[in-house]
Amino acid sequence: MTMKIPGLSVVLACSVLLSACSDSNNGGPNNVAEPFAELFAQGITRYLGLYSPMTSTVDGEVTAHAFGAGEGPLCLDGSTYNMATRDTGSDSLLIFLEGGGACWSEFCQATPAAGTGISTAGILDQTRANNPTRGWNQVYVPYCDGSLHAGDRDSDSDGDGTVDRFQRGLHNLSAALDVSARTFPNPSRIVLAGNSGGGFGTIFALPLVRYLYPDARIDIINDSGLGVGSPGNPDFLRLLLDDWNLQAFIPASCDNCIGEDGHLTDFLIWQLEQDETLRLSLLSYTQDTVLADVFLGIGGPAFEAALLQEMAQQEEAHPDRTRSFITSGNSHTYLQIEPDRAIDGVGLMEWLGFMLDDSEQWQSLREAP
Repeated sequence: MTMKIPGLSVVLACSVLLSACSDSNNGGPNNVAEPFAELFAQGITRYLGLYSPMTSTVDGEVTAHAFGAGEGPLCLDGSTYNMATRDTGSDSLLIFLEGGGACWSEFCQATPAAGTGISTAGILDQTRANNPTRGWNQVYVPYCDGSLHAGDRDSDSDGDGTVDRFQRGLHNLSAALDVSARTFPNPSRIVLAGNSGGGFGTIFALPLVRYLYPDARIDIINDSGLGVGSPGNPDFLRLLLDDWNLQAFIPASCDNCIGEDGHLTDFLIWQLEQDETLRLSLLSYTQDTVLADVFLGIGGPAFEAALLQEMAQQEEAHPDRTRSFITSGNSHTYLQIEPDRAIDGVGLMEWLGFMLDDSEQWQSLREAP
């Protein structure tokens, strides 16, 4: 069962037409034209305002939200989509996108169902003394669609005439962000973070978060989902976009957003050009085996070469607003698994704190081989 959230459609319309709903005539942050307006026109907001939870169960600061079946939010295997919020009374908000593999027509290795509650690992640990988001409100967005939190396609994977793969990431993400906007309508600042599939997910979630929060400061932490694809093979990205029905997320005016180099770096650069208030922290291991070997199949050395090249391009394009934290090795993700990883004596949590504190110490760090 799905239902409209009372009054939310009015709020959403107002956020699009800011000049009509406020005294401002600039339509977006930093006195520029509304960021991501082209993507909104292409339809990426099509599920905002449509769904509300079937149940919301409160346990102290945490509320677990479960959605119904039907045409709305679902996990890959057709099971119930769940997400959760933590209300600490803060005016700062962490939106965290969970990871869990990927699934497309030629390969499928992904988490098929969503758990309940909120992870308490790493950056989500409210008791961790060095957590720079300690005490913040939280929106926890599980990942169970295999399409980087953004897909919009059901399919019959075994050809027996029955749909058995539900890649409704955009439904799930939109529903979760609606809950966020209703629960935390006016945060002064937002950190949008995610690891692995959730790191890639921040790329697609960012325009929707900006749509719902047109005036909030947004910083992004992308952990092991930096947009590195198959070097020199843009057809791989096009296959994923087609399989998952993600074409609306790529601006028609951006000829190089799906570059011939096979990476999404130019799309990330385009995003920062759209919104000059954004800042981006990029985290990766040099030869991340989960990405390099399992999903991309290019091997560690090729992944490392592409990673370093794309990070250099990203940081050159926006040197004041992009930083990277790159360690040697073939592990995968930091924010929950290895939050205390350090480079040259600077721990990751401390480094992220530099970003959030606007410190000049927030500089790119790269571990020597």
